Amino acid sequence: MLLEALTSLLGPRGLITEPADTAAYSEDWRKLYRGQPRAVLRPADVGELAAAVKICAAHGARIVPQGGNTSMVGGATPSADGTEFILSLARLNRIRAIDAVDQTLTIEAGATLKAAQTAAEAAGCMFPLSIGSEGTAQIGGILSTNAGGNNTVRYGNARDLVLGLEVVLPDGEIWNGLRRLRKDNTGYCLRQLFVGAEGTLGVITAAVLKLVPRPTEREVALCAVPSPEAALALFTRFHRNDPAAIQAFEYMSGLGMDFVLKNIPGTTLPFATPAAHYALVDLATPRPQAGLRAAMEQLLEAALEAGDIGDAAIAESEAQRAAIWRLREEHTEAQKREGASVKNDVSVPVSKVPAFIAEATAACQALMPGIRVVPFGHMGDGNIHFNLAQPVGMDGAAFLARDHAIMDTVCAVVRRYDGSFSAEHGIGRLKAYMMPDWRGGAELAVMQRIKAALDPAGTMNPGKVLP
Repeated sequence: MLLEALTSLLGPRGLITEPADTAAYSEDWRKLYRGQPRAVLRPADVGELAAAVKICAAHGARIVPQGGNTSMVGGATPSADGTEFILSLARLNRIRAIDAVDQTLTIEAGATLKAAQTAAEAAGCMFPLSIGSEGTAQIGGILSTNAGGNNTVRYGNARDLVLGLEVVLPDGEIWNGLRRLRKDNTGYCLRQLFVGAEGTLGVITAAVLKLVPRPTEREVALCAVPSPEAALALFTRFHRNDPAAIQAFEYMSGLGMDFVLKNIPGTTLPFATPAAHYALVDLATPRPQAGLRAAMEQLLEAALEAGDIGDAAIAESEAQRAAIWRLREEHTEAQKREGASVKNDVSVPVSKVPAFIAEATAACQALMPGIRVVPFGHMGDGNIHFNLAQPVGMDGAAFLARDHAIMDTVCAVVRRYDGSFSAEHGIGRLKAYMMPDWRGGAELAVMQRIKAALDPAGTMNPGKVLP
């Protein structure tokens, strides 16, 4: 009766039941989890989506919302028992409105981040959130996981870039909070309940996003640095000079760069000699004739004299900027091609990043001799992806069998620096077991009360976030 009702509502395009057709929705990007959905629901608009959720609620059916399926923590993968429905947002992909004066974009949840960026650019603006999977990741998933990305140091995380939301609640009711207001002090800020909730409280179907003026000047440089401490000193130098000009500041280890050059065709270093560590500096401003090039050259020259960098290459064209950024963006794919890896998306205070990298490296090497340590990421906001690759010659499955021990080793160091075990990727299935230890007591109890209030039957994305 349930499938019949959903079929009648959604039609043949909106309901997928054949296992061969649902397979693409059933496995996470990292291939850590594989489930078996009862069916995949693909509503064409928010009305259909709300009606489908209402039908499922009446039958007590569990729903796993899914965007571009790029979760790094299994946040959009169904269980293996064949009882859960995947709710795909892919057909809700329209641009509803854009206002270059208000600097807002109203967009549906199934649109990709790239589509949002393109729409903003066409209006002479910029949507500044940037992640490696932006061609696939969808707005709903990005907001549901409070994605961070490369430009957080300048513009903040996803929650800092959303003004309003439209959400379908677990009972099928639609909450329309699509307000474009910069000031709206009218009680609880409901939109922030759903941003970062990973679909456990409801389904984001549309959003009003903040835009910013499009930069008129941009300068990108790749720097060879002798240590993470030198990379931090370089960031401090740029930050003290003009924090508003820093769009991104990324750190990469020499081993991580070696993986990219080895595994990703067409990548090359812009200077002759490989380095032990690297820093990527991205400056941008909407101010005309701001002199970013002169500032970049002056600061790099001072850093060279101080010994904080050994070499640097400043991009001379858009193609060169893209080539430098590709060296950073391909780190995840290069590690995937290198073999099994355990990923730690963690954050510590910016000032503690070098000490954290050193201590966590030593701890992991003591736990597993030969383990290959590959830290990289957003040094400018303290978020380091502290990834570990299997020792050469070790069986990949045997390595991944120890993932919790490796993650716990890294997180023990994170805790000493008052950091977070999840900086931007979320909790999903992978890290739910950590929540009682890290967020137990009053904090976790409040989360559980909110969940019980909005989703008393526990049908929305079960098994994610909360233990």
